[in-house]
Amino acid sequence: MSEDTKKKAAEEAAAEEAKKTGQQPQTAAETAAASAEKPEKQPKHKPGEAERLREAEQKLAAEHDSYLRLAAEYDNFRKRSQREKDGIYADARAATVEKFLPVYDNLERALSQQTADEAFKKGVEMTMNQLVSVFEALGVKPFGEAGETFDPALHNAVMHCEDETLGENVIAEVFQKGFLLGGKVVRFAMVKVAN
Repeated sequence: MSEDTKKKAAEEAAAEEAKKTGQQPQTAAETAAASAEKPEKQPKHKPGEAERLREAEQKLAAEHDSYLRLAAEYDNFRKRSQREKDGIYADARAATVEKFLPVYDNLERALSQQTADEAFKKGVEMTMNQLVSVFEALGVKPFGEAGETFDPALHNAVMHCEDETLGENVIAEVFQKGFLLGGKVVRFAMVKVAN
């Protein structure tokens, strides 16, 4: 239906209604003006409805706060779990490297011994080089050389000597090398400290 047809139908319906009630028929414009003059009815609130609305808003705010707290707790749990996982991996690597350190020490002792068998010496050297390359690939770094300054965070002083040729707190002799893995001491260097 077009707009004109709708307006005519509305006017005819209004005219018939007016005939039934005995009033003058209104045009569509008069009907629209009359309806515009009438104020819209405001919905009436029942007593206590405003208070129920406030309570509902407070409950919603409490639930939202609870949700935010739960999300924050989960995020903290996730971060803590990742740190623990990384820590366990680092500790496992350090423990594994520590188990191989006696092998390193024995190979180092074998290399320091004099031998007439060149093939034997070459085999020990090759084994030592392979172990050192594995340590390097894992990020393991040896430390503790004679002439370095003594650091109690890295070295374990088992002996002390007086030597005028060396300075104060200088390592005079290394009995066992120390090893670092990612900044963490796997084994302290066992040393003799001068002065």
